[in-house]
Amino acid sequence: MRVGLVLSEALSGLRRNASMVISVVLVTFVSLTFVGAAILMQMQIGQMKDYWADRAQVAIYMCTAISQAATCTDGVATPEQLAEVQARLDGPALAPLIRDLRFEDREQAYANVIELLGEDYASVITPEQLNETYWINLIDQGQSDVIIEAFTGMQGVEEVQDQLQYLEPLFSALTVATYIAVGIAALMLVAAVLLIATTIRLSAYARRRELGIMRLVGASNRFIQTPFILEGVFAALLGSLLAGAAIIAGVHFGVDQYLRQRVDFVTTWVSVADAWVVVPILILIGIVLAAFSAGFAIRRWLRA
Repeated sequence: MRVGLVLSEALSGLRRNASMVISVVLVTFVSLTFVGAAILMQMQIGQMKDYWADRAQVAIYMCTAISQAATCTDGVATPEQLAEVQARLDGPALAPLIRDLRFEDREQAYANVIELLGEDYASVITPEQLNETYWINLIDQGQSDVIIEAFTGMQGVEEVQDQLQYLEPLFSALTVATYIAVGIAALMLVAAVLLIATTIRLSAYARRRELGIMRLVGASNRFIQTPFILEGVFAALLGSLLAGAAIIAGVHFGVDQYLRQRVDFVTTWVSVADAWVVVPILILIGIVLAAFSAGFAIRRWLRA
């Protein structure tokens, strides 16, 4: 097969159907941009979960004089109740799960609250109002339910909280946004596949006399089909490259230049390096879908 002749036929087809090719490029660009955004969002969720799972703590809040929990009917947690909690944490059932354990008394809690809120609150808040607290870092934060179950309902313990649960609504919202992006991308990819197939059929119809002559002189089906497949691949490749450029620009300007400066509680963001990992995936998806749809369309047309 003469490569030069095949390429010239493909380029000729692109010129003849310029408007349809532009449509294919734009639809591929938009659809793959959504695909790339969905991949990056999943990478972002994974990084955030890994970061916070490593730092989130389980807090065991002991009763105060003003606690209203059913386990606090006797008032402030007694030294015996504190010792019982400490003994359970140091016991053979729970100790292997714990990476780090810190006890915060009322005075330490009061100092931390005043440092956080300012001296204006020193006359409003008293140490007696604050909980004595055991702060626990687990080796595997996924086992926080074990700690919660072990101390929930225990006399002297007001509440057991897993800090990671406060981030679950954020993770859920990001996951839903990812699903929406994937859904839009899937619809746009279907539109791109149909548009590529339509473009190839129109191109074949416009060159039906040439194809008839090629068949008469003994040209193989592979030789006839290849230029049409390349037309679809070229158009999809251009759309994929544009989508990759959009993803890289979005991460650079949207994440590095904007979000990193304004959203302080998120310290791990996807980077341009992550975007570069996504780009080859987008190009591969674009090329494979284009080759499949173009090949299917031209084979059906030639059999008709």
